[in-house]
Amino acid sequence: MPYTALIETLGRQAREASLALATAGTARKNAALERLAELLGERASAVLAANARDVTAAKATGLTGPLLERLVLTPSRLTALAESVRQVAALPDPVGEELERIRRPNGLDIRKIRVPLGVIAIIYESRPNVTIDCAVLCLKSGNACILRGGKEAFETNTALAALLTEALGETGLPVHAVQLVPTPDRAALLPLLKLDQYIHCVIPRGGEALIRFVADNATVPVIKHFKGVCTIYVDKDADPALAEKILVNAKVQRPGVCNSAENLFIHAAAAPALLPGLARALAAHKVELRVDAGARALLEKEPGLKLVTAAESDFSEEYLDLILAVKIVPDLEAAIAAVNHYGSGHSDAIVTHDETAAQRFLAGVDSATVYWNASTRFTDGFEFGLGAEIGISTDRLHARGPMGLRELCSYKYIILGNGQIKE
Repeated sequence: MPYTALIETLGRQAREASLALATAGTARKNAALERLAELLGERASAVLAANARDVTAAKATGLTGPLLERLVLTPSRLTALAESVRQVAALPDPVGEELERIRRPNGLDIRKIRVPLGVIAIIYESRPNVTIDCAVLCLKSGNACILRGGKEAFETNTALAALLTEALGETGLPVHAVQLVPTPDRAALLPLLKLDQYIHCVIPRGGEALIRFVADNATVPVIKHFKGVCTIYVDKDADPALAEKILVNAKVQRPGVCNSAENLFIHAAAAPALLPGLARALAAHKVELRVDAGARALLEKEPGLKLVTAAESDFSEEYLDLILAVKIVPDLEAAIAAVNHYGSGHSDAIVTHDETAAQRFLAGVDSATVYWNASTRFTDGFEFGLGAEIGISTDRLHARGPMGLRELCSYKYIILGNGQIKE
């Protein structure tokens, strides 16, 4: 493979840096983060110029809509990015935290201590803020990282990676603790995914096709979610105004992200009174509704609605657009079963004033995050108080949901003795 030597060099340098970073003090790591936040302000014009070149090139290739919106950096987004770096610096350092302590009858003192994973590769598309979000979380948690962004953001990512290298060097941390794969060529992916002698974990962020490619080809462990098929379930005891507020926010506020709603399930007893109003509120934002037979019967005489008869597959589709699939369900248990059947285990919500129904939904829905009377748009590391996030996992081993600093750590046992031997 043409990139094997390059990728092996990056891996070896990252592993060496990870060993040094694992024992770096909190103060030095925070100093690097604070310097990075300053550089994002000082070098804003250069970063925005690089981003403008990426946006121009992307438009020339026909990139539009939510994918283009994800690519764009603005002064306000850059300022928010710098603030997220400072918030990570202010978070407690997870490295060295004692998770458990066991004193054995023979006098052994066994301590379970949180430690970095080691070297993390992050593979992502379009959103250049991921370069900063992932790097700072890895840095604060003592991990080295290898970043491989999409070709559409290559110039922006290169500019941001240069700031990271500068901040590391100025504060005495290994400059290879954060490295960007210096080519957008997809041929560089395969050797990266198979570099298990140096890389301890791969986290893909992007569309389902990218994530499945990574999962299918990696020999390194992968933490992932394939897609975000999120549902708002409106129960029979839902407040109409609250249901509308939550549903519109979950679908419309930013439709091109993984925690936006793709399904509306509504209790049959509530549908005649509530569904027409909900549909009108969505139509005001130009949302297309893909409806089952029951929903169509209630809505077909409503003016101004864009209705499409739903296929079975529509309820498992991640649209990332102003499209919502609508299904009427006979009761709460059917709603739970439908969420578990059609959803992706990402984020789902119930709207109801019935606490018993809410608690049953929260317990019965098998997803990483489950909400009662709140929008699914909160499934995010920043919103959860984790600073930034390195990704959202729908896996069940090691990490689930938004992944912050603690989720980027493993643990080891430290055993203190005074001459004990095994008899």
